[in-house]
Amino acid sequence: MVGQRFIALLDNHPWFDVVVVAASEKSAGQRYNDAVTTRWKMETPIPAKIKNVKLLAVERDREDIARQVDFVFCCLDMNKDEIKRVEESYASLGVPVISNNSAHRFTEDVPMIIPEINPGHAELIAIQQKNRGWKKGFIAVKPNCSIQSYVAVLTALQEFKPSQVDVVSLQAISGAGKTFETWPEMVDNVIPFIGGEEEKSEKEPMKIWGAIKKNKLILAKKPIISATCVRVPVADGHMARVAVTFDKKPIKEQILFAINNFKNPIADLNLPSAPKQFIKYFTEENRPHTRFDRDFENGMGITMGRLQEDKHFDWRFIALSHNTIRGAAGGAILMAELLVKKGYIQ
Repeated sequence: MVGQRFIALLDNHPWFDVVVVAASEKSAGQRYNDAVTTRWKMETPIPAKIKNVKLLAVERDREDIARQVDFVFCCLDMNKDEIKRVEESYASLGVPVISNNSAHRFTEDVPMIIPEINPGHAELIAIQQKNRGWKKGFIAVKPNCSIQSYVAVLTALQEFKPSQVDVVSLQAISGAGKTFETWPEMVDNVIPFIGGEEEKSEKEPMKIWGAIKKNKLILAKKPIISATCVRVPVADGHMARVAVTFDKKPIKEQILFAINNFKNPIADLNLPSAPKQFIKYFTEENRPHTRFDRDFENGMGITMGRLQEDKHFDWRFIALSHNTIRGAAGGAILMAELLVKKGYIQ
């Protein structure tokens, strides 16, 4: 699903041209069209210039691939140890790896970046290269799709020092790589468990909010996050109900001012995939809607609403992000654009 989203989003990208598509040994040698035509899940057709591209093998052909590309996007369906080995092998060949996988998210010298939130963590790349003796190659990862919406909102509210957060994430079936045609059991159904998601939702924000000190990334200690992740019968879009307590409790007007005046650190870089408005607050009591609002800013924006005082926490709100665009391929493409602009990708 994420691989197809990459292909769709990169079609006619102003900076990047897809020159190689690599897959498993099983698919290698096939035309892309033949490999995915019965499994294509995007609403747009397979891009014409990709249809006849012959698939190479991710591992067997890596030296050939390394000679043809400036960098790679990586989204592999393998176990974490295998993914680590593949990504490190490309980086060692001088190829920057922009990863959608979770395997390296907690590797100490690998930056995990949401460009509007922690672009400065790109500084870890030089540390990583020095640690490993790599000159041009490196690995940078994007975080899990489940955290995109509420981490953005809480970042905008950092001045009030969030201390405790309770999140219930209502996650679309595309997060599991499924559609209703391929997963009919999800019609009229809710599954109250998604393996590994709750740990990621609680831990990954601590790395994103961390600080680089003495050539090391020190994880943030607050806020303490408790997460519940639920699969719901929605095609795309992860919605989160968030309750938060602050060390310095703001009033509603202060929260809305902070959201509406969020200082976006990449606003002046003119990155092609960056949304013009990062976070939008809806004043209507029944917004955001998953179906109608997930595509805000071409799926790269965050929407929120229903800001209310809470009886147990200080405030609660609803937040929404598109899980396969902002939360996956689109977020990785935006990170690559940032790293080009900063000179890490040549």
